[in-house]
Amino acid sequence: MFGVGFDGMVMPETYQSLLDRGVSHSILFRRNINDKTQMQQLGAQLKHQANRPLAIAIDHEGGRVMRTAEDFSPIPSAREVGANNDPELAREIGRVMARELRATNIDVNFAPVLDIDTNPDNPVIADRSFGKTPEIVSRMGIAVMHGLQSEGVAACGKHFPGHGDTSVDSHKHLPRLPHTEARLQAVELVPFQHAIRAGIASIMTAHVIYTPIDDHYPATMSIDVMTGILRNKFGFDGLIHSDDMQMKAIADHYGIEEAVIRGANAGVDVFWICHQGPLQHEAIDHLIRAAERGDVSRERISQANRHIDELMKTYVKPPVHQSALDVVGCDEHREIVSRVKGTGDRNANPDPTEAWRAIP
Repeated sequence: MFGVGFDGMVMPETYQSLLDRGVSHSILFRRNINDKTQMQQLGAQLKHQANRPLAIAIDHEGGRVMRTAEDFSPIPSAREVGANNDPELAREIGRVMARELRATNIDVNFAPVLDIDTNPDNPVIADRSFGKTPEIVSRMGIAVMHGLQSEGVAACGKHFPGHGDTSVDSHKHLPRLPHTEARLQAVELVPFQHAIRAGIASIMTAHVIYTPIDDHYPATMSIDVMTGILRNKFGFDGLIHSDDMQMKAIADHYGIEEAVIRGANAGVDVFWICHQGPLQHEAIDHLIRAAERGDVSRERISQANRHIDELMKTYVKPPVHQSALDVVGCDEHREIVSRVKGTGDRNANPDPTEAWRAIP
């Protein structure tokens, strides 16, 4: 039930102990990547060292959130893709991303962003969103999702139930929103509902408090949000990822023990701890002890493992090697990308923000 990361472009010796403890996911950041060849080799090494299925993940949204090297195709931002309002082109962009990630041993892409660009003061979403309406975000996000998954990379819709209307960054602060469930159902939740019906493999939580639903805990730790809405009302039976548990929205307000226990009981299947090795081991220890005490039920852990196993069977592949790299940054992919670049902001993104503010 854990995903972990490390510093540097080679796997540290200390990382082996985490693989030996059974972590199911590993993540790569820009700090881990020099070029496509080194990225492919590092992914292969991680899979070999695990000696069992290991899902390797990355944030490869396009625009300013691309953790890959410069020899990858320059994927445009979600805002640029959304401005085209062309689902087939968006699907092709998803396919391009997936082919290049698959060639470099990536199994899970933390995309598409399904947040709606409703707040011009939002410091963290903005051009990472496909647009200003639930309709454009749903249409384009699902197209990208289909492109990714058709080429064998698991998509992940984020950040449930919606990070688009915050005015602070959850990497640095704990956002609070006054939105009722009625407001969320009318706006923020719409793309997630469509993505679930379309078969998205996984969803990532938002470290955001929605005060009318749960005044004490962010969605990541909230049973009312993750189980009450995502699992029970929407019927989502795929894998739920936490956002990084070292972000300040969590780290500055909750201890790692409370965060992991409440998160597990809320419905999180994989906890991401992306940086510090000692904290990664500590979090694993806390969850083990919580299970032994009965603070997290064996049934909940079995459910999480079932979701992990199902994603593994569908999307996690053995390592590929040098011959697969020709596709990365190839002329065909760059030509597809060029169809998106330079389109500007079209009328596909009207701004209905004031009307939404009337929804309680």
